[in-house]
Amino acid sequence: MFNILIALMGLEIGGAETHVVELAKGLKKEGFNVIVASNGGVYEKELLESGIKHYSVPLHNKKPHNVLRSYFLLKKIIVNERIDLVHAHARIPAFICNLLHNKMGFPFVTTAHWVFKTGWGLKYITPWGQKTLAVSEDIKKYLMDNYGIDEKNITVTINGIDTEKFIPDLDVSDIVEEFDIDKKNKHIVYVSRLDSDRSKVAFQLLQIAPELANELGDIDIIIVGGGNVFDRLFERAQEVNRSIGRRLVIMTGGRTDINKFVSLSHVFIGVSRSALEAMSAEKPVILAGNEGYIGILDEDKLRKAIHTNFTCRGETKSQEDKLKEDIIRVIRDMSAEEIRKMGIMSRKVIEERYSVKKMVSDNIKVYLQLLS
Repeated sequence: MFNILIALMGLEIGGAETHVVELAKGLKKEGFNVIVASNGGVYEKELLESGIKHYSVPLHNKKPHNVLRSYFLLKKIIVNERIDLVHAHARIPAFICNLLHNKMGFPFVTTAHWVFKTGWGLKYITPWGQKTLAVSEDIKKYLMDNYGIDEKNITVTINGIDTEKFIPDLDVSDIVEEFDIDKKNKHIVYVSRLDSDRSKVAFQLLQIAPELANELGDIDIIIVGGGNVFDRLFERAQEVNRSIGRRLVIMTGGRTDINKFVSLSHVFIGVSRSALEAMSAEKPVILAGNEGYIGILDEDKLRKAIHTNFTCRGETKSQEDKLKEDIIRVIRDMSAEEIRKMGIMSRKVIEERYSVKKMVSDNIKVYLQLLS
């Protein structure tokens, strides 16, 4: 049995964090002994409940004292836990783990979840492992073009989705009661980390909310997530609700029960892992984010979506008018049969291409190339 250390910045709510949690649990099921090091967060509990040890290490920022402390803490973990391979996610953990790799010689793997800025010398403090996993083809190309990584050392993987957790019909009575949601309404659900670089579509939704209510009647807009612009969005949502004389917009804050909000939705808006989770639950998905806009996901747009890992990178920018048009089309104009077929297609894509089992298998193949 191999001892694997996974290092990441933290375990708060986010796509990379969920990726790591699912990977760690999947590796454990396959017989690996997995240890996770991070600054901690809400997903720490899920790891511990799965029997996975977590060490608190301040990998969440590049303050010199935290970098130095993280270096020595990780070194101690690697020695005491007899780590066979280290797998780093994100720039800061990769930087520190690479320093240790150069000194200690353990097999070293990294995963690229996103594209990093390379200016101001940042390119030179962004090390990649002996082997690197990229979560999409365009990130693979980015690694080759910007860092000169040999193609043979890059493996394209996926964000694995738990198809038993994200299903169409869940018991959502607890969140309905918690937020006093009217079950008779049509629910427009948007899920994202609400940081300044990821929340463009949330602001657009609030801008068009009164027009949507006027066109569609009994709807609500549920925005799920937390971040550094949550307070601004919350104030804007309150203004919208006051302006139309009822609670149209519901802001939930950060949640770990995303599957329930997905199951509640009649149309889902988001990108990346959140969109894949909604696809697993057979929901109509509108792909829209800070990186671009693809719109209502159907078979014709699938190839384009897969190429960028459902992030819309490089696509035309999200526009309020188009977003409103697509929401109205799904809720008012599409037939139940059209929506059913779209949902079946989406679920099939997840089962065949984006399962947790496949993601874990991709990672194990890379590990064994070095461990052998």
